[in-house]
Amino acid sequence: MSDELPDQARKGRGAVSNAASARFPQQDRALVDDGWDSALEDLDAPTQTIVGRDASRTAITYNQSPDVPFDRSINPYKGCEHGCIYCFARPTHAYLDLSPGLDFETQIFAKETAAELLRAELAKPSYEPATITLGANTDPYQPVEREKRITRSILEVLAEANHPVCIVTKSALVARDADILGEMGAKGLARVMLSITTQDRELARTLEPRATTPERRFAALRQLREAGVPAGVLTAPMIPAINDHELEGLLAAATEAGAESAGYVLLRLPHEIKDLFAEWLDAHFPDRKERVLNRVQAMRGGKMNDSQWGTRLRGEGEYADLLERRFKLACAKHGLNRLGTAQRTDLFTPPAKDSRQMSMF
Repeated sequence: MSDELPDQARKGRGAVSNAASARFPQQDRALVDDGWDSALEDLDAPTQTIVGRDASRTAITYNQSPDVPFDRSINPYKGCEHGCIYCFARPTHAYLDLSPGLDFETQIFAKETAAELLRAELAKPSYEPATITLGANTDPYQPVEREKRITRSILEVLAEANHPVCIVTKSALVARDADILGEMGAKGLARVMLSITTQDRELARTLEPRATTPERRFAALRQLREAGVPAGVLTAPMIPAINDHELEGLLAAATEAGAESAGYVLLRLPHEIKDLFAEWLDAHFPDRKERVLNRVQAMRGGKMNDSQWGTRLRGEGEYADLLERRFKLACAKHGLNRLGTAQRTDLFTPPAKDSRQMSMF
């Protein structure tokens, strides 16, 4: 008779398991010992990443959320190999009949035709330009981008059209594209936000196992600023009793690296993430689990998550108010967020519908 095995952390991965509480399961999976120790060996073996094709027919995704500063975005990839345990995008894998757990970080889908689709959408007579965000859902510079170069191809189209873009990433790979971003930045068309959650390498390896190290992210921030790219830091998420004590230090280090702006987001645990995060705490911080979850509930009206616009990113209550005051004081101390972040749209010129078509002018 086989016995079901307990879930446990896997080297190089964030999620402990494939969440059993996925909202749309068509099948259930469990790790069992068949008596031949093969399942135990699987726990120690590296978990491979599989890259498939995203066959979406459009590049731009629009939203009407009143508490985010953009209404459109492009996600070159579905799923993210960085494996950040807290990633709010994890539940989107449930719509693919995959788990928001390990599947999300091991089964990636690349939108290989994104640049072509974007070119066609920008060329429509009815299109009106506004800042496009890359990295609104999953990271546009996750490891597969080194090979696929989809994000760079998107930037090439945006640069051709003089279209504004904002990038959010945890990867130093963004500095690879400093040549494009520097020219766009000089025109008021580009901005980059490096997401840096901690300066502790061990904590980073546990929280976001395949993301670039914090040191390299700060170095990328310096490179971008030297290239003339408006750039800042996003300290997200702030997790009670895990990394919240680092807020001021992160903003100080970002300022030293040249950051002009900063932001933060409180930990969110929508849908399956609450179970994945609880598993992660059991595996890595069992002594703090109750303390962390109790504080989350205190900021979310007694629940693990509150999706209410206006408070979902900041939380409510004494702790949330204190965190916001700390952030504002630190920004004032270091001169962050003094400059406006509006980007130009008046330079926009629709690109040729076909990249092989040459301009007459």
